Amino acid sequence: MNYYGAAELAESFRVVRGNTLVIAREIPEEKYEFRAAEGIRSVGELLAHLAVASKLQTELHAAAAASDVRGSFAGFDLRGLITRVLAEEKEARSKDELLTMLRESGERWAAAVAGFSEEFLAERVTFPAGAAPPSKTRFEMVLGVKEHEMHHRGQLMVMQRMMGIVPHLTRALEVRNREIMK
Repeated sequence: MNYYGAAELAESFRVVRGNTLVIAREIPEEKYEFRAAEGIRSVGELLAHLAVASKLQTELHAAAAASDVRGSFAGFDLRGLITRVLAEEKEARSKDELLTMLRESGERWAAAVAGFSEEFLAERVTFPAGAAPPSKTRFEMVLGVKEHEMHHRGQLMVMQRMMGIVPHLTRALEVRNREIMK
């Protein structure tokens, strides 16, 4: 059987976060204020966003896993959590602080995911009125954390190109292609 569960989700997130960390290390700290266009997050803001977003998800899903109230956000202060996370995201940090935050929040999230049961991942969660879609499985929500990071990592890779840095994944692909063509 081809099964993709908690262990696979956790490991795939670790790979994605590892690639984000390589990018974060390769961009010089003096370029952390770089914005690809007016009105979008800078490199540093994107990295803080990713670190804090996985903290939000850890708190959200860990609280649900430990709770008897399942299947909805009823009784959970989602607005308060989002408000705290957005404030934390805006705090000024050095490159080293961001790297540490990314490593630590990523590993906390991956460890939490690795402990989720099949039943927990299969659970359908109902969102507050007006949300679209009105519900998702927890598996979809957990997978969405990786998808969110990959979306922003793509933005970071474009920013690297704009700075004259060839992203590490592109360099690795070029090496593999050269080996194949020998």
